[in-house]
Amino acid sequence: MKQRHELTVEPRGNGKHNNRALRKSMKVPGVIYGAITNVNISMAENDVIRFNSRKFDNALFTLKSSIKDANGKVVLIKSVDIHPLTRRPVHADLYALDLTKTVRVSIEIKTEGRPAGLSEGGLLSIVNRTVEIEVLPTDIPDSLTVDVSHLGVGESVHVSELKLPPGVKMMSAADLTLAVVNTIEEEAAATPAVAAAAATPAAGAPAAAAPAAGGKPAAGAKAAAAPAKDAKAPAKK
Repeated sequence: MKQRHELTVEPRGNGKHNNRALRKSMKVPGVIYGAITNVNISMAENDVIRFNSRKFDNALFTLKSSIKDANGKVVLIKSVDIHPLTRRPVHADLYALDLTKTVRVSIEIKTEGRPAGLSEGGLLSIVNRTVEIEVLPTDIPDSLTVDVSHLGVGESVHVSELKLPPGVKMMSAADLTLAVVNTIEEEAAATPAVAAAAATPAAGAPAAAAPAAGGKPAAGAKAAAAPAKDAKAPAKK
């Protein structure tokens, strides 16, 4: 059975004044939603910092709380907002689970083996580091592994080649490329082209805003978990 961790949460009031007071006392405001009526909560800042890391991607947490409806609930930490200057957590969303129903989560892809094309002067390029799966909460794998040892120059490996554990349903497209072996020349040519495309907005389109700082790394991003049927997080208060 997937390991569970304990997380203490307490009730909180609404409004910016209450949230500012919480942060001054080293607590982080948050909300629980999902298989529960929405509950406004607070957590110890040190707990949020500790669990907001790759190590705890898709980890299950059993809540300990004076809130009757929340106590004993099993949740995923769906997202953590980080202040861009202080780098302190300012808000956290917890998703309450129904352990009998599947959820959609993003899972890190790890490669194994040394591509055959490396001896021919090729370079292994990771195209997608995560895939989306649907699975029961208690069966969420830590990661998925794909063998790249057979790849020659110009060859790639796709989602369809992943071996899935029992009970795991793949939600990402079967033809999604995970990794490819390029020549050094192709790799060098692709890098400036990608950078230029990212820096230049499409004609008539507004310039893209800088991404919000904080949260987990994209790879294996935690969380990033969502119910099998789409559910929106409540507006932050």
